[in-house]
Amino acid sequence: VIKCKAAVAWEAGKPLSIEEVEVAPPKAHEVRIKIVATAVCHTDAYTLSGADPEGCFPVILGHEGAGIVESVGEGVTKVKKGDTVIPLYIPQCGECKFCKNPKTNLCQKIRITQGKGVMPDGTSRFTCKGKQIYHFMGTSTFSEYTVVADISVAKIDAAAPLDKVCLLGCGISTGYGAAVNTAKVEPGSTCAVFGLGGVGLAVIMGCKIAGASRIIGIDINKDKYAKAKEFGATECISPQDSKKPIQEVLVEMTDGGVDYSFECIGNVGVMRAALEACHKGWGVSVIVGVAAAGQEISTRPFQLVTGRTWKGTAFGGWKSVDNVPKLVTEYMSKKIKVDEFVTHTLPFDKINEAFELMHSGK
Repeated sequence: VIKCKAAVAWEAGKPLSIEEVEVAPPKAHEVRIKIVATAVCHTDAYTLSGADPEGCFPVILGHEGAGIVESVGEGVTKVKKGDTVIPLYIPQCGECKFCKNPKTNLCQKIRITQGKGVMPDGTSRFTCKGKQIYHFMGTSTFSEYTVVADISVAKIDAAAPLDKVCLLGCGISTGYGAAVNTAKVEPGSTCAVFGLGGVGLAVIMGCKIAGASRIIGIDINKDKYAKAKEFGATECISPQDSKKPIQEVLVEMTDGGVDYSFECIGNVGVMRAALEACHKGWGVSVIVGVAAAGQEISTRPFQLVTGRTWKGTAFGGWKSVDNVPKLVTEYMSKKIKVDEFVTHTLPFDKINEAFELMHSGK
């Protein structure tokens, strides 16, 4: 058993608490990882807020991490002690019908136990002050050591800087893949990206790499426009600058609507606007943001009858074990940006400050 520091969420709506936790050794088909760097994501904040119907407490959150394998359980063959890895919140077992289908990346092998905050055998590897602590998204990267299933880990280039590539564990991969895998943006196309946070910037990067000729960034926070343009946005607009609904503004700006739109916020009203900003006959709108529990999307069916397509994406459609190492290689060869997404680097015990910076849009 390893004793180390972790940021524990004891209950919903309260700040994280830095505690000494015990991390049990990995069982069969499990891997214990020394986490070197982790990022914070809105999904962590969403669960912490209490709005997540699957949220269990007390829990160690975090799902954008990178580290070194400390030890492996029985039967683990894909990684060994000392390997550099990224934990994966969407695993890839290679055996379930989802893994065998090229149309999806949604491996279901450990979905049920992962959603309940436990390892595949139904137990936790974390304890603190004599209490069992739940796992989160199969990763729990807000701990100096974590245990994950062996299908939830990608071995990456040992030379990669872990304080950067941890972002490929969720946000960058999600946005980039939404553009290149889910939407399949084509050269010369016009795109609209709603929400210019980390995921939105990654979508812009993907649209640019795919050859889009016009990329319109949409956000009410104008402080984000300069960064969006660095990533490839050709122009940025705020919905608050017009009395007309934003979809009408976009349809006018683009002679009938955009070829591809992306919702990167998790707001069902914005999801509707993103669909309705699409061009009749061929427009495709991709939902990337995660809406709160119980919310529903709506539009007039005529929007779809007249040739628009509504799609969703999870982790950018990447089959995780196969593709995360390739994304790291693309970053190392400067095909995709990663460093530019990092705004602040803080010590682990300042993790609550990191959430404050995220909530304030900084």
